[in-house]
Amino acid sequence: MNVTVFGTGYVGLVQGAVLADVGHHVVCVDVDADKVAKLEQGIVPIFEPGLETLVKENAAAGRLRFTTDAAAGVAHGTVQFIAVGTPPDEDGSADLQYVLAVAETVARHMTEHRIVIDKSTVPVGTADKVRARMSDVLAERGRQALTFDVVSNPEFLKEGSAVADCQKPDRIIIGTESEATEELMRELYAPFNRNHEKILVMDVKSAELTKYAANCMLATKISFMNEIANLAERLGADIEMVRHGIGSDPRIGYHFIYPGVGYGGSCFPKDVQALIRTAEQIDFDARVLKAVEARNHEQKTTLFAKIHRHFGGELAGKTVALWGLAFKPNTDDMREAPSRVLMEALWEAGACVQAFDPEAMEEAQRIYGARDELTLCGTKEAALKGADALAIVTDWQSFKAPDFELIRQQLSAPVIFDGRNLYEPKRMARKGFTYYSVGR
Repeated sequence: MNVTVFGTGYVGLVQGAVLADVGHHVVCVDVDADKVAKLEQGIVPIFEPGLETLVKENAAAGRLRFTTDAAAGVAHGTVQFIAVGTPPDEDGSADLQYVLAVAETVARHMTEHRIVIDKSTVPVGTADKVRARMSDVLAERGRQALTFDVVSNPEFLKEGSAVADCQKPDRIIIGTESEATEELMRELYAPFNRNHEKILVMDVKSAELTKYAANCMLATKISFMNEIANLAERLGADIEMVRHGIGSDPRIGYHFIYPGVGYGGSCFPKDVQALIRTAEQIDFDARVLKAVEARNHEQKTTLFAKIHRHFGGELAGKTVALWGLAFKPNTDDMREAPSRVLMEALWEAGACVQAFDPEAMEEAQRIYGARDELTLCGTKEAALKGADALAIVTDWQSFKAPDFELIRQQLSAPVIFDGRNLYEPKRMARKGFTYYSVGR
């Protein structure tokens, strides 16, 4: 099948590469000429395990192409994916200008029937807006007789495992009321639906809400667990014991109940805010979602509070080694990352940071540039040298079994602030560390 994907960001690039890998002929359209030129050379602008290989192999095979020519993209694909960004507006609602711009582009250039698929995370009612914008443009062209359909097909990719999630999805949501469109979508996704039935067909608005509901549910679990962790700390309980106790209940499970320093990334913060704003627009008070958001904002400050308290508020002139900049492992994404909240608070208090992350060093350099208070180190060991304490923000595998004797030698004092509960408190005490963690 001929497929066009508008947008070569995280979702669009993964979706396009995986569809090409099963034999579809995919053209990815982007307005950024420099980005397109790099992709044509096999240079992938984001870190995602397996993605670069997938792009190079399918481009070499002729199944995956990149262009800035929107008209060629519209002409190519019976299916037109909209996979552009929906950044939060000033009030937190999703900004649909890029989604609607693609809808207008498709309507401007189409000469025969097209299926337009909302892959971007968009508020309930977006398909109606896309449909209305396309109809207006076709009317301007005097081509009202041209037919099209708009489908909601939300993505459920996790950064760090997006390729695998796309190749082996746990569900494929298709929002349409057209039997012909449903049949075409089933054909598109047939290679991913062979093991057992994964396709769920529903009305468009239900599909749009499903995406937000899924992310907001996961964010709720994280914020709830962080709240219980704060209680555990004050009550003298161990949140890790509590986690095992509740996770063994199959109604709860172990996923997304790890206490920490708050969620970040491009999805959860934005989607929680957007659904709150959607609720406000229909005069509904989304109390649970507001509490989830508030708890997460506060949770991101807890590691700094522990550091501030340990040093008696005297942080000027101190140096903190920081392990982890990305909001989660296996990505270089620092959007809404807890590390940023911690570093900026430390700088405000007069402290310096020596940081290391396996993948996010260039991103940190891009965000913060050159500044005296930040040293980006080539290894996790280099970040320790002469620091007054170690703070762990991201639970990369390489941080889970370090050389503790080397840490003792490199730090000016054996102090660790662990925002991910990577180590056992009793073991750390036996090794002579002053050890702070979350909820223990």
